[in-house]
Amino acid sequence: MSLDRLAPALFVLLWSTGWVVAKYAALHSEPFTFLSIRYALSALAFLALCLVARAQWPKSRATVLRAIYSGFFLHGFYLAGLWWAIANGVPAGISGIIAALQPLLTAMAAPFLVGERLQQTQKLGLGLGFIGIAIAISPKLFDPATADLSNAALPLAINLIAMGSVTYGTLYQKRHLQSGDLRTIATLQYVGALILTLPLSLIFEHQHFDGTAQAYGALLWSVFGLSMGGVGLLLYLIRRGQVSRAASLIYLMPPAVALEAFIAFGERLTLPLILGTVIVVTGVYMTNRRVVQQAQASV
Repeated sequence: MSLDRLAPALFVLLWSTGWVVAKYAALHSEPFTFLSIRYALSALAFLALCLVARAQWPKSRATVLRAIYSGFFLHGFYLAGLWWAIANGVPAGISGIIAALQPLLTAMAAPFLVGERLQQTQKLGLGLGFIGIAIAISPKLFDPATADLSNAALPLAINLIAMGSVTYGTLYQKRHLQSGDLRTIATLQYVGALILTLPLSLIFEHQHFDGTAQAYGALLWSVFGLSMGGVGLLLYLIRRGQVSRAASLIYLMPPAVALEAFIAFGERLTLPLILGTVIVVTGVYMTNRRVVQQAQASV
């Protein structure tokens, strides 16, 4: 089986573990501190790979700045918002449901950033997606234990904004970084991410990292499984023009994350969560159906 066929599914499987890792890491470290360590190690790991492979670095300053800029949104702002939201009470399963908005947000932004227009079926899919998200997160908003709804609303809002950030970063990557060595681009992107998270850690946190085996395990998986494996596949998919195919497979992510969170943390699989997942899956499928059919026809 070729990498083109295997990469989208492998990307989703790796990517889905990110929400569980975020929840687990929150038990051992502050979010911005953990991400700063992760980004620094990821940049060093990719740099070592580039040196060993003698990868070609961008020749123009504009390309270097674009790579750093895209990393600010694709990794930095995205995961900073996501991990902060999870550390402040958003369940990993619900955050995984919100992740299903990425292809929907991409479809909304595409007409403005890459000139793609939505079909009526795709617009209906967008509406269903937002309805599904509303149903899925309703238990959190109306939980009797949450006396002040703003305590739940702010982390959820930050989580949604983070999805907007990764959507913008993905479209920017596809439009402005279609050439060059992906390994050197990834190195620069993690520098861009670190430029955001390190000041946040120094200003708002105490740089707590408990140094336990569990903390290092989460860190190692974050660097090699997610930052190098998952993100490497994402950049490959964008370069190969398969983002739409990957987006169509993201419907696997919400139930995967919910199941992983249930196994790892005992987060309940509530009826609204299950129903919201089904509706989001339907919305994502309707939004991406035409693109997926075209991709399958070209295989």
